[in-house]
Amino acid sequence: MELALHNWMRAEPVETTIRRMKKYGYDSLEIMCEPDQYNTKEVRKLLEDNGLSCWGALAFMSGERDLLAKDERVREATANYTKQVITFCKELGGKTVCTPPTRVGKVVPEADPETEWKWSVDVYSELNAHAQKEGVCVGIEPLNRFETYFINRCEQALALAKQCGPMCGVCLDAFHLNIEEADPYAAIRLAGSRLVDFHAADNTRMACGMGRWDWPRLVGTLKEAGYDGALAVEFIATVDRTPVNRYPDQLETGGVDISEEQRKFIEEHGSSLLSEKFYSWLVEESAKTLLPLIRG
Repeated sequence: MELALHNWMRAEPVETTIRRMKKYGYDSLEIMCEPDQYNTKEVRKLLEDNGLSCWGALAFMSGERDLLAKDERVREATANYTKQVITFCKELGGKTVCTPPTRVGKVVPEADPETEWKWSVDVYSELNAHAQKEGVCVGIEPLNRFETYFINRCEQALALAKQCGPMCGVCLDAFHLNIEEADPYAAIRLAGSRLVDFHAADNTRMACGMGRWDWPRLVGTLKEAGYDGALAVEFIATVDRTPVNRYPDQLETGGVDISEEQRKFIEEHGSSLLSEKFYSWLVEESAKTLLPLIRG
């Protein structure tokens, strides 16, 4: 098992992310993928030069991207984008691509359940074929009901993955498990060999160790289920504008190189642009919590 870090929570040059990961003992990167944003050879060299690797990539379902859009052209364009991410991941030496089926934040269906299920099976079967060619797994991620209406629980993602092929699996997230699963440990065991990625944040979606998750039990359950991949840290710090704010360094005070779409996505997830100091502390706290469990 290894410790990975997502990079979408703070928009910054990937070199900065990689230096921080090395400093705090991370093993690998799960990279938010805009295929035109990065040169894969350069990123791979940066990782290798710092003794790190790419664990996987995130197919970013925002804006008009939606694998279950009513408009067939949008579905096709989103499938093509996701195939690009799969190839991008392969070129970085990564193992898995995480993707929810719908645009994050879409909570109203556009078709009847039978039609949507057919769309999802069709598109993930297509992605499975491309993933087989590239040697990369596709992880269908359940999100909580406030971010999607379609796949909220492990058993739903597992049912879809099983219909679509051997390269389709499940990506679970500790934050979403905490909301949607009656027994999150049972959900991990249910995923079993189909579990291809795991996102780590506490029940508050703050850094690991800053909430009530029993991390020794959680990591132990992952090991019992046969999972030997990465714990990919993906926290989102809340905004606190009250006089009892515990973290005075929480809000960004300087400029950050970030697109308006990325800014909107972060803010819609209940966060804001975090200061360098505060963000680095959260990265460090997560490592302090998880590394002894992974390597102990």
